[in-house]
Amino acid sequence: MPKKGKRYRKAVEVIQEAGGGPFSLEEASKLVKETSKTKFNESVDIDVRLGVDPRHADQMVRGTVALPHGTGKEVRVLVLANEAKQAEAQEAGADFVGLDEYVGKIQNDGWTDFDVVIATPDVMAKVGRLGRILGPRGLMPNPKSGTVTMDVGKTVKQVKAGKIDFRVDKQGNLHTSIGRVAFTSEQIQDNATAFLREILRLRPSSAKGTYMRSITLSTTMGPAIAVSRTEAVNIVR
Repeated sequence: MPKKGKRYRKAVEVIQEAGGGPFSLEEASKLVKETSKTKFNESVDIDVRLGVDPRHADQMVRGTVALPHGTGKEVRVLVLANEAKQAEAQEAGADFVGLDEYVGKIQNDGWTDFDVVIATPDVMAKVGRLGRILGPRGLMPNPKSGTVTMDVGKTVKQVKAGKIDFRVDKQGNLHTSIGRVAFTSEQIQDNATAFLREILRLRPSSAKGTYMRSITLSTTMGPAIAVSRTEAVNIVR
């Protein structure tokens, strides 16, 4: 295992000096800013380990949430739609709008210079061909995440404003960015609360035992900061 750098070790020291954790969501949101010593505006990430078995369809946790303060990241949106819906997507602020041109570009050139793909239901027969390219990258439009819709204008605006989609991985973990270190600690806490509240709401009825097993906040280059699971659950309810 490679040796951690000086900045990382210093960040660990800050966490240990604060008590080591687990911390309240408020304390963790402050610490995640204090432990960021890089020269760039790092992402603030949240990781949640759930007590579910995603191999069972009825325990798959997947959804969307609108973060109150956005992600702090410019989201590049591609809309795949017929001409009748293209003007609506452009007016809403989509970065790329079209159909056959972009389907061909993705299929033939492997182009993926976008963060979210929104498609209308009537073009999914064409979009479906892109599954082997978009699927592994988590970019395939899906009705469950709200990215297959006729209301493309509203959806583009929501995504641009900070609506994110998430999906539990094979190990039962959720990982997503909820902001930047340039955010205030209050903004980070607000976004984390919104995310955790939605995770709680989506708890599968078939999930037994402890649902939220662990919660951590971290920056792109920093160590994980453990959040008190019990306190976080009580706050977001």
